[in-house]
Amino acid sequence: MTDTANAIEIRGLRKTYAASGKAPPKEALKGIDLTIPTGSIFGLLGPNGAGKSTTINIMAGLVNKTEGSVVIWGFDQDINPRNSRAAIGVMPQELNIDPFLSPRASLEVQAGLYGVPKSDRWTDELLTLVGLSDQAESYSRNLSGGMKRRLLLAKALVHRPQVLVLDEPTAGVDIGLREMLWNNVRRLNENGMTIILTTHYLEEAEQMCDRIAIIDRGEVLVENTTEALLEGADGKTLVIRTDDTPLPAMPSGVTAERRDGGRIAFSYAPSQTQPDAIIDALRGGGLPIQDIAIEQPRLEDVFVELTRH
Repeated sequence: MTDTANAIEIRGLRKTYAASGKAPPKEALKGIDLTIPTGSIFGLLGPNGAGKSTTINIMAGLVNKTEGSVVIWGFDQDINPRNSRAAIGVMPQELNIDPFLSPRASLEVQAGLYGVPKSDRWTDELLTLVGLSDQAESYSRNLSGGMKRRLLLAKALVHRPQVLVLDEPTAGVDIGLREMLWNNVRRLNENGMTIILTTHYLEEAEQMCDRIAIIDRGEVLVENTTEALLEGADGKTLVIRTDDTPLPAMPSGVTAERRDGGRIAFSYAPSQTQPDAIIDALRGGGLPIQDIAIEQPRLEDVFVELTRH
């Protein structure tokens, strides 16, 4: 199978971890459904313990599901486990690298584990892609933390997967490495690879992802395009620049916050209040308006609202 409309289809996925000691059984996933379109950059977001890592590990074949179906690149995990695993590459959050192997040797070993013939390996290209050509023969234990993360990305790509999972790829890395990583991700995506991203940097997800699912406590709270999520958020901010004139009474539901530079931010819900009503109240109270702008909601606002317990 070489082409499919959806890179991944997950239906009714459940995972219950058995009781351990005095700890009762834990239901990590409660029947989640996910559809990840081919060629997308898909954000899988949620607070700690939401079920993101469990979902990724099930997709990668590292954890056995309790119930449900997982289809990767058209291959049902239960029917064609080998093909479904070959279609996905995972860059894990943990630095699981053999310290006594060089980057080149690490990639060769990884390629061997996936059964990639020597004639089909692209080790030198991968080392160039992630910027490790000069360190190709060094011991991995001598690499910096950022270089080790680059090696993790290369290892995830050795078998040329159709789907690449990035699990918190920029956690604790510097700006230079982050820029290099995203440039590579965009290039891979432009060449047809589907990317799944988990990150706590929501601004990063907002910029990179064209579709996002937010999960919490083992359930999918929302799945939609990034644009639709932001447009559906019922909260905007009207920012004006003015003088020290006291604020008049505002319409119900509008809150005001003074900022530097003589600016005041008025937060409101478009479903309840229109910006004209705020402006009319300001003018009616004699408050001069020197400048005005509207700030759109951010992904962080949507995330906080959905996951507020």
